Order: sequence, then structure tokens, then C-alpha cells
Amino acid sequence: MEKEIYAVIDLKSFYASCECAARGLDIFTTPLVVADISRTENSIVMSATPYLKAKYKIPNVCRIRDLPKVKEMIFATPRMQYYVDMSAKVVSIFLDFIDEEDLHVYSIDESFLHLTPYLKMYKCTPEALCKKIIERIKAELNLIATCGIGPNMFMAKTCLDNEGKKKPPYIARWYQEDVETKLWKITPITKIWGIAGGTAKHLDRMGIRSLEGIAKVGLEAMEKEFGIMGKQLFEMANGIDPSNIREKYIPKQRALSLGQTLVKDYNIKGAKLILREMNDDLCFRMRISNRRATVVSVYCGYGGTFGGFSKQASLNIPSDDNQTLLRVIYSIFNENVIDLPIRGLGIAFGGLIEDRSEQLSLFDDPIETRKRGDLLKTIDAIQKAFGKNSLLRGSALKEDSTAIERHMQIGGHKA
Repeated sequence: MEKEIYAVIDLKSFYASCECAARGLDIFTTPLVVADISRTENSIVMSATPYLKAKYKIPNVCRIRDLPKVKEMIFATPRMQYYVDMSAKVVSIFLDFIDEEDLHVYSIDESFLHLTPYLKMYKCTPEALCKKIIERIKAELNLIATCGIGPNMFMAKTCLDNEGKKKPPYIARWYQEDVETKLWKITPITKIWGIAGGTAKHLDRMGIRSLEGIAKVGLEAMEKEFGIMGKQLFEMANGIDPSNIREKYIPKQRALSLGQTLVKDYNIKGAKLILREMNDDLCFRMRISNRRATVVSVYCGYGGTFGGFSKQASLNIPSDDNQTLLRVIYSIFNENVIDLPIRGLGIAFGGLIEDRSEQLSLFDDPIETRKRGDLLKTIDAIQKAFGKNSLLRGSALKEDSTAIERHMQIGGHKA
């Protein structure tokens, strides 16, 4: 028996399943998609039921215009707060079975569970324990969960993606001895969790198209070609994953970004209003995380096939000041924009640092700078306590503004 046993539990077609659960519908017989039809036909379909995916071969990523014409089709407007709440209820169920330190919430619909410490306590197999958890999720929330079990997190995840999700009872288990018979047989190699297109192309140039090829080429050759990543790939190819779920990784936030796909054509003046609103929101996020930016990026996309631009500029002095950063954003925008209908805008603050020491410019009045800083802190405190719409610029009432509606959304969708 393996020393360690992990499981990955995934909620099948999560957003669509939540909507079916709210309506008392079966995801395997209901043609439902989660998409906002009040927007354009280019809007992304966030989720589709397994019924639609199986019958009409709908891909995981598509747009409303790509959907089949189904008379009974149900369009569910995305409501992110509901999905977040449902996800929290699932996590609560997990925590009824295992301790928080043995749970890693990977995404809104997928979590890793360290089962090893609990099998003796529950006096059951890993499959039986996962079945209990999955049945509880179905009974309480009417959501379908799928599961992969393995001797480490990588094997469990790969088992889930390549077997557990495929068919009832939606529980599969891989052992270390399945490396050669199952793991090595997965093609294309991009179906392996953690191997993206760029890595796959690099491997292909070496004549490697599977994990078997990586295992057989050897550790030395992989390290020579990929450095430290070569060792990681070699370990994956041999079903090895030294990750410890109890050693939580807290990423250092090196950039903040915000973007919008606009629902109508904007001119340059209207686009600058949107940029100012996004700058206000991103500066707020940056200040509450105690960061300052050293790089500013601006993206602008035009309608139709006209393309767009993405440019950035470095700051001589790190800043979290709305006015300072907006000047840079407008400078980049004005230098690159052309008079075409604008349908997408984005900004990003990069090179974030935690240095809170105040650095003054020779061109700024230190008294005015400090007054503005105090004002921004007051605005931040009000918005943090009472919501982003509690204090707004007067321009938020203009027709082109998206601030009020956007503040009522989560992830770009209605809460």
C-alpha cells in the first residue's frame, strides 16, 4: 500500500450544474448554457451541460455565436456570487471529512484532498471515502462531483483528467505501477497537467512526444536541456511528485491587471473615461495590498479585424497615486491610439514593490502630494467599508461609464 494517498475532486460543468441545481434540472438531459445573451454574440460561454457537450460536441471554450441552434436551449445569465457561495458549501463538506491543513482549494470547482491521515479513522478505502464525500455533495447541493485518486497530487490530478471525469461512477484510482501502462500512454503530451504548448514544442524538437520519451531520455539529458524544469519533467514522467499539501505556497504578487470587453464601440474620449475608472479601481487594489508600481501597461483592442496595441512604460519613482499613474496611462494611450472603434481596454501595474518609503519628485509639490495621499486613504477606507459604489466620481453617471455596473460584478459577470 502506498505511503501517501491524495484525491482531486472536481465539480462537473460547475457553473451549468449550479444553474441546473437551482432549477431542479438534470445536467445529463438539459440543454443549458451559462452565458449573458444581453451582451453580443461574441460573449464567452462560461459553461455548458454535459448533455450539450456530448450531443453537439460543444468545446470547453466557445462563444454564443458558435452554439448549435437548439429550440429548448436555456440561457442562464452568469451570477458569480451564487457560484462562489456554492463552492464554499462544497469546501465546507470537505472540511467535515478532513482537516483544513490537508485541503488545497485549487480553483472554484476543484480541490486536492490528502487522504492518508483519515483512512484508519474512517476504516475504509480511499475510493469508499471519496464516494461518501461525492454522495454528500450530490445529496445536499445536487452537484455532480468527479474524482481522481493517486499516490501524489500529480498522479491524482492526471488520473482525474484522463479517467475519473470520463464516465460513471466518476471515481478512478491510479497506482505507482500504472505509470508505464497509463501515464506513459497519454497523448498528446499537452493533455498532461503542467505541460503547455511551448514545452511540448521544445520536447518535440528533441523527438519526445510522450512522458515515456522523457523517462527514457534520462535525467541528465533533461536537465541539460531544460535546467531545473528538466528535473521536474523527469519526475513527472516517472509518476513522482514531492509536493506536500501542508506546505502552503503563498505567491508574491508581481502584477495587478484589469481589463474590459466593451459592449459597444467607444471613441477615444469615451475610452479615456473607462481607463480613468479602471485606474481608480486598480490603484485601490494596489494600495490595500501595500504595493507600488514601477511599470505601467496599457492594452487597447479595436473592433472588427483592426487589431490593437499593447504598450508599457517604466516609472522612475514607484507610485500608487491615481493621478501620477493616470498621466502615464494617458501618455501611452495618446501616443499609440488611432481613431477606430474601440472594443477592448486593459491596464496593468507591474514590478510591484512593498517599499512604503515616500519618494518625492522635484516636479511635485510635497504638500499637495501628501494632501492627495491622505485624501486617497480616506476614499479607500470608505470604499472598503461600504463598497466601491459608496463613493464615486461624478463621471460615473455618464452614459459611457461602466464603473457602477462593473462594481456590482464578480469576475466580469453579474453577482
